[in-house]
Amino acid sequence: MGSSASPSGSQSWTNARACLIHQLVKQTLIQHFLMKRYITLLALGLACAILVAGYGVASAQESRALTPLQREIEKQRVLLASSDVEARRDALIRLGNLHRAASSRVAATGLTDPLPIIRATAAHSILSLPVDEAIAGLLPLLNDKQEFVRQQVAYALGETHSDRAVAALANIMAGDKENSVRGAAAVALGEIGDAAAVLSLTAILDPGGAAAIPGKKQKAKSKTENEFVARAAARSLGQIGSRQGVASLTRVLAEEINPGDLRREAATALGLIGDSAAVPALRSVLGSEDPHLARTAQEALERIARRSNRQGM
Repeated sequence: MGSSASPSGSQSWTNARACLIHQLVKQTLIQHFLMKRYITLLALGLACAILVAGYGVASAQESRALTPLQREIEKQRVLLASSDVEARRDALIRLGNLHRAASSRVAATGLTDPLPIIRATAAHSILSLPVDEAIAGLLPLLNDKQEFVRQQVAYALGETHSDRAVAALANIMAGDKENSVRGAAAVALGEIGDAAAVLSLTAILDPGGAAAIPGKKQKAKSKTENEFVARAAARSLGQIGSRQGVASLTRVLAEEINPGDLRREAATALGLIGDSAAVPALRSVLGSEDPHLARTAQEALERIARRSNRQGM
């Protein structure tokens, strides 16, 4: 008599097979999901890579499109935004040395820097701008709280050689509380060389005298500090070359109480102006105990003589 499988055993096998099939289906679905996700991520990564590569190519093309000068300006523009003071200052110097309006226009952002040394450096770095634009940027800084900034701005205004700066410089020379700033303004007026500054310059040599500007309060003389201002004024009168300065310069030359350096500056200026009206005053110091003054007066007389000879030809 043959044996046969029990109903319970057959049922167990059926359940096991169904469970296995279920596990296989589940595993297949998970693998399909993971594969789909992998493909999606791969596609996204590839798209990003293409975009980055495209941006890099565009950037490289754009960089190649800039001239060497433009690339240098952009490089310094980035450094000008640095938190490092020396980096900003170096960038301003380099921008100024390019001697281009475009580089000076970038440097102009330094005029509003919180640090005085940066503002002062920027004042000299914007001088390749059109004159009116440069002066418009510089004039407000004549009222800067820092002495050094006002001084450097005055010098920079002189480098513009523009008569538009004369009135502002004359006001600073007459009224600034710091003699270093007043002296810088006097030097700048000589660099500009406009005769409109003569009255203001002679007022420095004759405070309260005939050359003083009506209604202008003059600063009291200081034996040390104001000597620099007076010497700068005398030198600038010579650079301007106006005969209006002769009377004040001869008075400075004649007063033996004046410092020797100031008298020598006056003699030199009289020679540069070349007016024969200065000859008697110059001759009077040829026998001075100061050999440098005597030699300077002699050179001035020779200069005046040469000028007179040229005019007589």
